[in-house]
Amino acid sequence: MEQNRAVHAFATLGHPGRMAVFRLLMRFAPQGVRPTEIAEALAIKQNTLSHHLADLTASGLVQVTRAGRSLYYAVDLDTTEGLIGYLALDVGRARPDLLAPLLSDPKDTVQVDRTFPDTDFDVLFICSGNSARSIFAEALLRDLGKGKFQAFSAGTRPNSQLNPFALEILKRNGHDTSVLRSKHISEFQQPGAPVMDFVFTVCDTAAAEECPPWPGQPITGHWGLPDPVKATGTDAEKALIFAQTYGALRRRIMTFVELPFASLSRMSLQSRVDAIGSDDHASA
Repeated sequence: MEQNRAVHAFATLGHPGRMAVFRLLMRFAPQGVRPTEIAEALAIKQNTLSHHLADLTASGLVQVTRAGRSLYYAVDLDTTEGLIGYLALDVGRARPDLLAPLLSDPKDTVQVDRTFPDTDFDVLFICSGNSARSIFAEALLRDLGKGKFQAFSAGTRPNSQLNPFALEILKRNGHDTSVLRSKHISEFQQPGAPVMDFVFTVCDTAAAEECPPWPGQPITGHWGLPDPVKATGTDAEKALIFAQTYGALRRRIMTFVELPFASLSRMSLQSRVDAIGSDDHASA
């Protein structure tokens, strides 16, 4: 990246409001987010947000697309890669004492007390309430994963009980629900917790939550789906919404477990994960 462009980008991120918007968009990357959703998540006024988005777009860090009447803002990953590369390689001169700690695999350097079955990949699904969507995902991956995955789920504000409609859908599809419960994400941020290989958010609320970086540099993805708990109507109509949510997650997880993990680079695997969560893939 050329120096003047890098300076412009760094100056843009030097404002706490613009940095907050950029960090939020990174959690949804590569997908875009509507301004109303950004404003709600960050609790900022629309006119203030408009200025921040204009500055981020002018710096090249963010791009905007239109879908129907809605505008979607997303991180420009190529520009972001160039900025990080400029800082690490040009400014930092690729010093190993700077880069090695960032690139090392904590699974090789951190002693983890594994009281869980030893599987190839540990996967965590996060939503706000941990009563339906992330519970669906945990049960699906556990049963469709062919023994290659250890599935977990948690919530940023977990409910005390699992949703009865969700439990009924799982039982009807042959899943064991006896081991499922709502959990807070803090359970997986304690010493001795499994080091995750993948962390997925399955709702926009959880993706927008402030969350510390996960140890182990897991591959992350946003597989957001509307909250079936908010469905209205008769019990039959609500049950249909839950069934549709279950079906959408089942299709995504079936695609995920069939990925050729052994032959994919980390970058390729991230791209595949992103594609699974995209709207185009979800509707396919």
